[in-house]
Amino acid sequence: MALIELNNIDKIYNTSAVPVHAVNNVNLTIENKEFTAIVGPSGSGKTTLLNIIGGLDKPTKGSVVIDGSDIASLKSGALIDYRLRHIGFVFQAYNLIPVFTAKENVEFIMLLQGVSKEEREKRAVELLESVGLGDRINTRPSQLSGGQQQRVAVARALASHPNFVLADEPTANLDSVTAESLLDLMEELNEKYNMTFIFSTHDAKVIKRARRVVTLEDGAVKSGVVN
Repeated sequence: MALIELNNIDKIYNTSAVPVHAVNNVNLTIENKEFTAIVGPSGSGKTTLLNIIGGLDKPTKGSVVIDGSDIASLKSGALIDYRLRHIGFVFQAYNLIPVFTAKENVEFIMLLQGVSKEEREKRAVELLESVGLGDRINTRPSQLSGGQQQRVAVARALASHPNFVLADEPTANLDSVTAESLLDLMEELNEKYNMTFIFSTHDAKVIKRARRVVTLEDGAVKSGVVN
């Protein structure tokens, strides 16, 4: 069974006089352990599609089947719980809580899951060490570089033992050296822990690293090739 199956996905926004067809009849399968980039020009629908896969947005039509369950049919509360326990997110803007330390930011997902204090502290420290921030666990985001903040975000995404990680333009705010370092880390996590990564990106560095590239145009899949 595939990890993710998108079946006849449409997303239409009726926020203007002319409805916007952001995603148009997308059919896509993602297998375990993939390192896949969803690419396309601005407005092609890649971020919308990523949000639909992550349950942050619901399709107008179609099913989003993850490990055999259609998350598009879940009610709001059940969908929130599903995201919390099964999907990791890495955002372009990091989305760290500024008053929390790096360790507390990583712990927060586990706190919501009801994980014990001892276990979540142990896992947070282990994850921060795995992303090269073992010496910055008590540092707040404002005292970290952009690359370090994104590494905290990666550690946080992994904290819940997710089925897969969605990364929306994760290198957009990073210089090229820092971006390459972050991609090295993600590749290592993909290979070491068999973690599935799905990127939304226009960054050539990410596209070069991806082992599969899915191209969107006007909300529709135009190609899906293996690098």
